[in-house]
Amino acid sequence: MWSLKNALLLALVVVGVWFIVAWSRLARMEPPHTTGAREKKHTIYHTFTGFIACFFDTLGIGNFATTTSAFKFRGSVADEKIPGTLNVGYSLPTVVQALIYISIVEVDIWTLVLLIFASVLGAWLGAGVICRWPRRNVQIGMGFALIAAAALMVHTQVHPSASGGTALELRGTLLGIGLVGNFALGALMSLGIGLYAPCLIMISLLGMDPHAAFPIMMGSCAFLMPIGGMRFIKKGAYDKAASIVMTLSGIPAVLIAAYIVRSLPLKYVRWLVVVVVIYAAGMMLHSAMRERVSAAAAAPQST
Repeated sequence: MWSLKNALLLALVVVGVWFIVAWSRLARMEPPHTTGAREKKHTIYHTFTGFIACFFDTLGIGNFATTTSAFKFRGSVADEKIPGTLNVGYSLPTVVQALIYISIVEVDIWTLVLLIFASVLGAWLGAGVICRWPRRNVQIGMGFALIAAAALMVHTQVHPSASGGTALELRGTLLGIGLVGNFALGALMSLGIGLYAPCLIMISLLGMDPHAAFPIMMGSCAFLMPIGGMRFIKKGAYDKAASIVMTLSGIPAVLIAAYIVRSLPLKYVRWLVVVVVIYAAGMMLHSAMRERVSAAAAAPQST
């Protein structure tokens, strides 16, 4: 029997296919010189990063903050291209995640659809702003976004289920709060802060079963990342080579985590991620400070 859930799953497939076709077409139109030396020399590193990040992402540890940390550690992606690279490179692995979790985890379908729509709208508007930002703005924004991500990770560690309830739906005022919250989280995705941890906390505080957060957060990301990512692609505000290998390594990692491993004791891994994310935040803000000093030194002196 046809249902709204089946329609949602079909829409996910359509978005995924559209993203592949549109990305391929735009990539072929780019001049060959737009893929620089930096983009070519980190293929193995980015493949490993994409696989590990998507593996743990499928088990509940977001991959945006950890991947940003990996980029900063090696300087493998230009700072101003990190938000776009994250949104483009992880779009298709996240579509696969969403297809799996929407199929197997119970949640009210109208709550799911409306929250997804709110996040997509936020991402569309946010990506249109972020892809035009200069390098220093991106560095400052991502630095503080990473600090916020680390704080949210600590919160979920100290309060594993963030309390939560048993509801599988939102109605009335609670639904309105959820829509506003997911709109904001979708916009923040464009800046490179992952949606998983804050969405889990929001869903739990609204009285829903924390397990219901998985199809909500993965479904939201699966729709908003291709749509927001396309804006980054059109502006050239992403690392094409890194995005391709992250996509190709991320999809099998998702399937292995979802169907073979399924679950792991991740308490200590999450604490390690917190440390790594704080390190990346410090590096990003330090880069912004150096950018300011360089700009001041290059400015003409008044007489």
